[in-house]
Amino acid sequence: MGTIEGMDLGRFGVWTFDFDGLPASAMRESVRELEELGWQAIWVPELQGREAMTHAGFLLSCTERINVVNGIAQIWSREPRWTQSAATLLADAYPGRHLLGLGFGGDRRPGVKPLQAMADYLDAMDAAADAVPAPRGRMRRLLAAYGPKMLELARDRADGAHTYHVTVRHTAQARRTLGEGPFLGVEQAVLFESDPGRARELAREHLRPYFTTPYNIAKFLRLGYTEADLDGGRGSDRLVDDLVVWGDLDTIARKLHDHLDAGADHVGIQVLEPGGSAMPHWRRLAGALL
Repeated sequence: MGTIEGMDLGRFGVWTFDFDGLPASAMRESVRELEELGWQAIWVPELQGREAMTHAGFLLSCTERINVVNGIAQIWSREPRWTQSAATLLADAYPGRHLLGLGFGGDRRPGVKPLQAMADYLDAMDAAADAVPAPRGRMRRLLAAYGPKMLELARDRADGAHTYHVTVRHTAQARRTLGEGPFLGVEQAVLFESDPGRARELAREHLRPYFTTPYNIAKFLRLGYTEADLDGGRGSDRLVDDLVVWGDLDTIARKLHDHLDAGADHVGIQVLEPGGSAMPHWRRLAGALL
């Protein structure tokens, strides 16, 4: 569990936006501590902060063992040939330590169908594969995937899938679509707060953008939630509790294992700590999970 052809990410990893707001020196110090704590993987997104490939390369250069995963690199951020050449370089420089996660991202261009856009992007990447020297280690890639057709594309054209803000029920569905072989990495948001009212207030603040974008709304409706659950962008208690795990350390650790039981190979844990550092929680989670 947690492996992709010899690349061992472990059962649990760190999934974080935090590095977008840190200078290079603080990023270096933080990722080295995470490595020393025993974390085997760190997932970093590409949204409005750092560029995905330089971000991954920098973190790899700072460390010796930890795996770095782009979760995700948006396909609209660079042309396919440059993504291919950058990922090939990282696979050569750091064999078995970089995993390229690709996604359509939040750029919903009029008339562009995500499934076709991703298939075309992969075609162009593959066509550019011989433009640079072959890497010492194989270049590995995942696709951000929610619906069955994108999951099938991840199964057929990549090493597996990466999911974000999904439920345990979705994890089970994704595993059935992928089958036994392909990798399934699941992001799970957690919140160290045991007061229900406060926990849900903080969780809603984090989730609000996802409750108002059409493709996320479609995802939640496919999972069996209703317009009433979306509650005009607020989110019902049921939906909020299914998307953000909150409580004490034992409760959070137990619920994280639910994704593994449902078929995930690996869970990337996003700690929500508004206005503060998540590092104290990574230390606590390392002791409980690793």
